[in-house]
Amino acid sequence: MDPRTYLSSLKPLAIRLGLGRMERAVAALGHPERAFPVLHVAGTNGKGSTCAMSAEALRRAGHLVGLYTSPHLVRFGERIQVDGQLISDEELGRAVAAVRAACPWHDAGSEDDRLTFFEFATLLAFVHFAERRVDVAVVEVGLGGRFDATNVVRPAVTAVSRIGLDHEELLGGTLSAIAGEKAGIFKPGVPAVVAAAQPPEAMARLRSEAASRGAPFHVAAEGWDGLVALRGPHQSGNAALAAAALRLLAAGGVAVPEEAITAGIATARWPGRLEEVGGVLLDGAHNPDGAAALAAALRALHPGRAVELVFGVLADKDHRRILAALAPLARGLHLVAPASPRARPPEDYATLARAFGPRVDVHASCREALDCARAAAADGALVCAAGSLYLVGEARQLLGG
Repeated sequence: MDPRTYLSSLKPLAIRLGLGRMERAVAALGHPERAFPVLHVAGTNGKGSTCAMSAEALRRAGHLVGLYTSPHLVRFGERIQVDGQLISDEELGRAVAAVRAACPWHDAGSEDDRLTFFEFATLLAFVHFAERRVDVAVVEVGLGGRFDATNVVRPAVTAVSRIGLDHEELLGGTLSAIAGEKAGIFKPGVPAVVAAAQPPEAMARLRSEAASRGAPFHVAAEGWDGLVALRGPHQSGNAALAAAALRLLAAGGVAVPEEAITAGIATARWPGRLEEVGGVLLDGAHNPDGAAALAAALRALHPGRAVELVFGVLADKDHRRILAALAPLARGLHLVAPASPRARPPEDYATLARAFGPRVDVHASCREALDCARAAAADGALVCAAGSLYLVGEARQLLGG
């Protein structure tokens, strides 16, 4: 079976938090995740950008770098990269075969034994990185931290980006509870660094958890003084977090000169985050904090410019607060369902969207929404697509990204 077909059979939407299956699997595989030092990054917003900048800086320092992130925008291979190159179909096939051979209970066992899509994907990354003999890996947490599949690693450094409210049904309904879950990646004796721009409630919990777990605690600088390739005012804080994490890696023996840190932050790319493709600005902005960051970026980067916003959200997201941040900036709002079974039908919130003031259209497809928005922007307005990474991935593919 084609490896991507096999992966799609693993119920990509299934979420079963817990480390039992992963611990069993990495032991069966001979612990590939221990073959390289790991920078382990959690957080609500900014963790992917922090990972991208960190990986590029490590590459600039001369290391062969593994990078594991999620979700992908267009194709699965985006999740697993070595030296900036996506895992090939041939490499993916070998890794799938290795995991299935080492874990026969996965295919043959009960639903409780069966690895989830994200667990299987995480194992593929570890196997691929070990096969390629990477010097270091940057690993992004998928959801939370404490019970996330990536938390079987023995990290050299842990980092936590800004924390906000998201996935409350799984992680808790307060910033303190969510911070406690994110801090689950902290390990005894392993340096932990957190973004400076934490809500006070989250910062207090992170500091407390680090102390109780015996993890040396550091707070990154508020911002980065040098050039940041990734766009938006919020990226300065992410860059500062990446720099602090890299310096802790260097103190632990992974050579990362300051010039490599500067160059990595100045050149890193992170698709779908304030990225312009085909004249359209793409940004996930899939939770309230992310939407607020996008709104601030639009004001900073395009002051006074009219915005035609293509917008779609998943049903489990706080669409009211996301809209409250973005809709007032839009002259026209083009609603569409992201390409996901979890999408919220735009008809369900069109009336709410109109209450914020913009002209509102409901579309049957992303292509239709983009075409309408671009036509409406013929007078020089900015076209932006946001609200879901699923929507951004579909738009990016349609636009030739």
